Amino acid sequence: MLRNLYAWTMALAARKAAAWWLAIIAFVESSFFLVPADVLFVPMVLARPRRAYFYATIATIASVLGGILGWTIGHYAFEAIARPVLVFYGKLETFEGLAQSVDWKTILILLVTSGLAHLPPIKVVTILSGVANFNLGLFILSAIIARGGRFFALAWLLNTYGEEMRHFIEKRLSLISAIVAGALIVIYGAYVLLH
Repeated sequence: MLRNLYAWTMALAARKAAAWWLAIIAFVESSFFLVPADVLFVPMVLARPRRAYFYATIATIASVLGGILGWTIGHYAFEAIARPVLVFYGKLETFEGLAQSVDWKTILILLVTSGLAHLPPIKVVTILSGVANFNLGLFILSAIIARGGRFFALAWLLNTYGEEMRHFIEKRLSLISAIVAGALIVIYGAYVLLH
């Protein structure tokens, strides 16, 4: 199923309406969709490097709006909507584990790590933020910084290094994401221990 979703998303990058598809995918990724917007964003930037920052803006805005939807689902409709979605993707156990041990600082670091590196998946964190009644204003600001940072950094890298960067990212994205997330978690752990 994941391979089919990936192939379908890649095919969208070649369409004239690709920017609209990017907005839709970035929006739904932040609340319930499995495939990250990067799989559409990367080929779009490579195909039209001059529009890299335009695409990054679209992806950031749509992702933040989708995150607000995820927060709203978690806050107002967890049992009716969020639980079945989390069960469908096999993320309910992860979610429940997180929900039992979070405070606002933990949610903030999860927003940053998921926004930058997809660890844990952004949809889990947006819903968790709503369930935990995380401040919506701080949620939006964190999402703008994390998601915008990710899309604009990718736009710059792809615009600067082109095909070489695409191959590097595709081969090492999981490793890069894990290293960034690990570093952020270590920094947060050190902060908690020192305060």
